[in-house]
Amino acid sequence: MSTLRLLSAAALFTVATAASATSFVYTTDAVVGAFKGTSDITSDISSSFNDDKIVLAAREDAASFVASDGSIRGVRLEAALAHVRQVAPQLQARTDMQLAQSILVL
Repeated sequence: MSTLRLLSAAALFTVATAASATSFVYTTDAVVGAFKGTSDITSDISSSFNDDKIVLAAREDAASFVASDGSIRGVRLEAALAHVRQVAPQLQARTDMQLAQSILVL
């Protein structure tokens, strides 16, 4: 009986470890994918708007927007978002939060 319990425990441990490793891989892939998306947006904006006065003036508003999880929308941020979307139409699919975070990196 003791050997059967030991083998059962070993099998259960192996299955649990495999499930945990799989969960870790999926979680890691999700985090890396999200980081890559944010990194791509940031590089697109920083290369295009590094010295743009409208975008740089919106940094404080962008910080308030990000810190408030989108509740505080300043006038300068609104102007910068409209400006970015007009000048770089390829960024149309990006959310306001993603663009605001990218403005903070400039």
